[in-house]
Amino acid sequence: MELLDQIRASIGDKYVVTGQDAQAWTRDWTDVYHWQPLAVTRPANTEEVQAIARACSAQNIAMVPVGGNTGLTGATKAQDAIMISLDRMNAIREIKPNAQVAIVESGAVLDSIHQAADAHDLVFPLIFGARGSAMIGGNLSTNAGGSNVLRYGNTRDLCLGLEVVLADGRVMNLMSELRKDNTGLNLKHMFIGAEGTLGIITAAVLRLYRKPLAYVTAMVGLRELEDALPLLIRLQNETGGGVEAFEFMPRRYIERHIERISGADEPFEGAHEVNILVEVASTRASDLQPDESGTPKLQAILETALMDMISNDKAQDAVIAQNEAQRRSMWARREAAAEITVGFPGAVDTDVAVPLEAVPSFLKQITARVQKIDPEGYEFYLSHLGDGNLHYTFYPSDRSGRLKEPITEAIEDVVLGLQGSFSAEHGIGLSKRNSMARRKDPVALEMMQAIKTALDPKNLMNPGKVYPEPDTR
Repeated sequence: MELLDQIRASIGDKYVVTGQDAQAWTRDWTDVYHWQPLAVTRPANTEEVQAIARACSAQNIAMVPVGGNTGLTGATKAQDAIMISLDRMNAIREIKPNAQVAIVESGAVLDSIHQAADAHDLVFPLIFGARGSAMIGGNLSTNAGGSNVLRYGNTRDLCLGLEVVLADGRVMNLMSELRKDNTGLNLKHMFIGAEGTLGIITAAVLRLYRKPLAYVTAMVGLRELEDALPLLIRLQNETGGGVEAFEFMPRRYIERHIERISGADEPFEGAHEVNILVEVASTRASDLQPDESGTPKLQAILETALMDMISNDKAQDAVIAQNEAQRRSMWARREAAAEITVGFPGAVDTDVAVPLEAVPSFLKQITARVQKIDPEGYEFYLSHLGDGNLHYTFYPSDRSGRLKEPITEAIEDVVLGLQGSFSAEHGIGLSKRNSMARRKDPVALEMMQAIKTALDPKNLMNPGKVYPEPDTR
């Protein structure tokens, strides 16, 4: 109570939430992890975050930062800890159109950043389904990916500067707008992807890009997944790197989307096993100029590539969006992924990355492996195919959890055999700590733990997440 009274004195009584009032902060989005925090604190500025950190540090009480709480790995579990919600720190402080940067607080909702950039004909190109509730501090803390990594990179690539409150309450000001700064270690990269285990991100400088003058979006039905990569390479070459997204949805995904989402429909008149969502975009006015048939150049590039694939019997069907409503309908299908994947008891949910050309090989190998472990189990997957990221989920026939680790290890075996990663864009949190212990290079783990110990010697910042316990290595 002494700690809570001290925090109340710093941030205001109504912004220290306990008991039943804290129920919204007692579970994660997946409803897999549940907890009861000591309290949820809702600071309004960096100084108040400092005050909370100092109070917790003095009494050795754990702190767990939380944004929109849309993560999928249990990284916000906060049993008997002080949760630090950044939801009140949601200001977009400034958009600098000429410099193409946004200065925002960590509680800014991703979609609000999109809208603020759009008002200046700019884009912040971090795009995924939860953008209406996810907050930029959480996106940075997990180094979120999404659908536009292919063109713009992960969140790490979209951040120029950070402000961070450390475990002892000190503020590290790294709010640089510079594209070049060679003054020692680039410390901001330690905090991006650290999932709140090293400090609390309170503000950021983000890179913006010119809004494309036109998008051309299509659904393509291919005969073989192996035929997708040549299409991607051709479009990249002919559009000057203008492919914004290249997403793979197998037939099973399409069927479940129609089954679970009201109003959902088929992408084509016929059913295809390999369904690709491709989007190209351009900021060049010349790409909007019509050819002799009246078709804008950018659209003609995509149309020609798809017609060639159909004539060569590589593609079975293709539909190009004719307006924004059709484009949004195509994207709605892909962005429903979490909604139609999560919520099945006993599911083994993974988020892996392999080299681009290894995606078909991964799927063939893992199907064979899991069928030996559980012939009655059920695979479900989709892919950010343009960057080699697969969201692979397996639903065991035995829901007791007995098969979770064998199946997870089989997935890890295949991924590592292909020189891939067991975590692509969702982070580690709690759910992948065993994978870290089994698969991460031991020297790399030692270095990570050394950094954690140096910055947070009392282990108060989101303890128990990301790093495996020493005796599990």
